[in-house]
Amino acid sequence: MAKKKSPNEKNAKNSNPNVMGLRAEVLEQPITQTLEINYMPYAMSVIVSRAIPEIDGFKPSHRKLLYTMYDMGLLTKTRTKSANIVGQTMKLNPHGDAAIYDTMVRLSRGYGALLHPFVDSKGNFGKVYSRDMAWAASRYTEAKLDAICGELFRDIDQDTVDFVDNYDGKLKEPTLLPTTFPNVLVSANQGIAVGMASSLCGFNLGEVCDTTIAFLKNPEHDILSTLKAPDLPTGGQLLYDGAVLSDIYRTGRGSFKVRSKWRYLKSENLIEVYEIPYSTTSEAIMDKVAELIKTGKVKEIADMRDETDLSGLKLTIDLKRGADPDKLMAKLFRATPLQDSQSCNFNILVGGMPRVMGVREILEEWTAWRMDCVRRRVYYSMNKKKEKLHLLLGLRRILLDIDRAIQIIRETEEDAEVVPNLMIGFGIDQVQAEYVADIRLRNINKEYILKRTQEVDTLQAEIQDLEDTVNSTQRIRSIITSELRDVKKKFGQPRRTEIIYDHQTAPEAEPEDETPDYPVHMFLSQEGYFKKITPQSLRMASDQKYKEGDGPWMYWEGNNRDELLVFTDKQQCYKTRLSEFDDSKASVLGDYLPTKLSMDQEERVVWVCVPGDYSGHVLFFFENGKAARVELAAYRTQTRRRKLTGAYSDKSPLAGALLLREERELALTTSENRCLIIQTAQLAPKATRTTQGVAVMTIRPIYKLVRVQSLEEAKMIHAARYRAKNLPAAGALLRDADLEQEQISLLDSET
Repeated sequence: MAKKKSPNEKNAKNSNPNVMGLRAEVLEQPITQTLEINYMPYAMSVIVSRAIPEIDGFKPSHRKLLYTMYDMGLLTKTRTKSANIVGQTMKLNPHGDAAIYDTMVRLSRGYGALLHPFVDSKGNFGKVYSRDMAWAASRYTEAKLDAICGELFRDIDQDTVDFVDNYDGKLKEPTLLPTTFPNVLVSANQGIAVGMASSLCGFNLGEVCDTTIAFLKNPEHDILSTLKAPDLPTGGQLLYDGAVLSDIYRTGRGSFKVRSKWRYLKSENLIEVYEIPYSTTSEAIMDKVAELIKTGKVKEIADMRDETDLSGLKLTIDLKRGADPDKLMAKLFRATPLQDSQSCNFNILVGGMPRVMGVREILEEWTAWRMDCVRRRVYYSMNKKKEKLHLLLGLRRILLDIDRAIQIIRETEEDAEVVPNLMIGFGIDQVQAEYVADIRLRNINKEYILKRTQEVDTLQAEIQDLEDTVNSTQRIRSIITSELRDVKKKFGQPRRTEIIYDHQTAPEAEPEDETPDYPVHMFLSQEGYFKKITPQSLRMASDQKYKEGDGPWMYWEGNNRDELLVFTDKQQCYKTRLSEFDDSKASVLGDYLPTKLSMDQEERVVWVCVPGDYSGHVLFFFENGKAARVELAAYRTQTRRRKLTGAYSDKSPLAGALLLREERELALTTSENRCLIIQTAQLAPKATRTTQGVAVMTIRPIYKLVRVQSLEEAKMIHAARYRAKNLPAAGALLRDADLEQEQISLLDSET
């Protein structure tokens, strides 16, 4: 909430002679009201007027550009400089020349972002599959409208769509383009608005036309039978999943997988990738492959380079001798954007409101809108013919007595009286009289008038037919169907994206774990230095080296492929693999875990474990006497996340933790030297990692829990004294007689 200015600030401002005695006062206003007044109009403007496409398949920026080019005559004329087009478009689109030219680039044939480009371009317009290939400036390139734009503007001058004023009210522009085919399904389109987004994948024009025709005949038509799958401008192979596509067609949301096309040249021992997914770029693929090579995860590649030229995309991978190209590509498909997911979010503006629709709903909205366009066109044509018929009926009246008409005109003294006199003399209205009065002298003959009046019967028949069409839904659907067939015949193209139906019958092989498999010994010091030592190296020298003031803390045996969970005092868990640590020797300090795992500043290791197959539980004991039992599987992640926050509760410092594979007894010791023996089966597992646990030991505030050991490690002689029937319990004071001498010595050395 905005605050009022202090009196000192007001006085300081009023004392300034430049203020001219004016006072400014800041009024308090709730932040919700500020958002509603200032932010919501902006958000709605972005949604409605910028980022989300409408039912014709265009955003306002696309529509303004294409209509400007149409108005410039670039549908039939030769190309002109792009800078000229951009300048003219600014009369409708005030967002600047750079934004307009970027829009033109995306619609161009040279850029290749659309299955059917709308701009016939000449010059360097970049490439959709390249992140770094910049297009030339608008002063160097040329453009005109592509032939398919004739279907966008067909009959636009026959009242098929509404026109509105441009931003300064000096020009008119269409609210929509009367596309004769469902361009919204053919042209890929993406947009990010405020609080919502849109992502429309393209479909094959021929399949879209067939599907729309079938839908017009039968609204219950099976869409998937004719609209087989999306078709992407960059080609590739679509991994067909009928259930996934059916869900996308029904809901308008989802994603499908597309992989690159490649070929193996055995004579040169190399792989050529020549089509990639629409959602990625060649540079992104190159960067990811280079990363895999650098980290040693891919060892079959000798070199990779981009050999893209005027003939098209080509990424070349040189293989090492003996490398299997099929296995390598399977690995690259899993680890790089050579196989990627294409997301779908069919969010479209309908009547100014954004709606996420499935394909059937889109076809319903498009056909309803297109039927209105055709009806308006027919109605416009019918009215034009009615106007002509009205004139000819007046002319036929004149045919009855041409001489009288001439006499009326000759005997009228004033020019302004000619039309009224004709109206009176022949019983015709003003429009008809104006038409008769404007006939040239040479045309006042029976032959001319007879020829014109013979059209009356034809016009009346045509008007009757048009009236029937306007009132007949079936006839309008037939017109749309005929137009769709013509569009498919003239502009239909084969699919670019190949559909792979049988990829599920031969499932991808599981990625082979190429990490060397051998036993290792692990040592962790009190200061956090970690060593992984092979049994052979340990046999040669077993004396461990530590920094001054440091010493041994934890020791395990495991395998080089094992994972390691490292818990810190900031309630975070770092996941790593033993294979990421180099084999060490007893004579070195080892890896410092906070540095190796990129821990936060001043973060300290409090416990480490090897989870194995993630079976069992983790027991956390806190200084306040509470204990939490959490399933070890709670730390398993599907993705390769390296850090988990909220690994355990932060309500009390951690006193100890242990990995529990089977139930056993534990000895808990406090700073008061009280001991309590509990059975782990008494602790119920909790669902969340950050649970505070349950109280197992009642401890006075001045004391705390300091040690947790298994009963075997504690080496208690009279253990029954320290057991309790119910929890929580205070425990009993620890007696020296109940400890073996070895344990007493250990306690003395620790104190």
